[in-house]
Amino acid sequence: MSLQLRLFGGGKPAAGKISANDGSHAIDKSKVLASTDTSVITPLNPGNFSSIRSVPVVPDPRYFDREQADKLKELAKEKTDGARQSKRAYKALTKIEVADKTVHKEHRKYEGAVAENELGKKRSDAGLAKKLHGMRPGYARLGLGIDKADSDARTRIDAIKAKLTGGSK
Repeated sequence: MSLQLRLFGGGKPAAGKISANDGSHAIDKSKVLASTDTSVITPLNPGNFSSIRSVPVVPDPRYFDREQADKLKELAKEKTDGARQSKRAYKALTKIEVADKTVHKEHRKYEGAVAENELGKKRSDAGLAKKLHGMRPGYARLGLGIDKADSDARTRIDAIKAKLTGGSK
């Protein structure tokens, strides 16, 4: 088995797990670029360009009587107040959008830091794993030395036993 296969695994990742150690990714561009809401304005969803028209357009010059003029004046007052309140509401909605964007951006920064630090942690783990692999021959030498010392001790003990019991096996 090649060193690369031993280090990185020789096949498919475990069921349900995606392995990042082969350069793969699970970043779905369509998810990254998906709108935060289906009604949000984007180049792919430009909205309907509708407008508001409280009264129909007067197509030709005309005269209005007093009653019509009074009703239009009252409607103008209502619409002016409605516009003032709408302006306040849209201003508040815009502030909410700005706040949402700030929270969104800061959360993405946080997630980026988590991802970056995870990579740093994994680099550190990989460095330790490499260091430990480098120590294996030393441990093997120590183990062989202990085995040899054990064997030498058994040989000497057997010799002493043989000498004390006066016979040989």
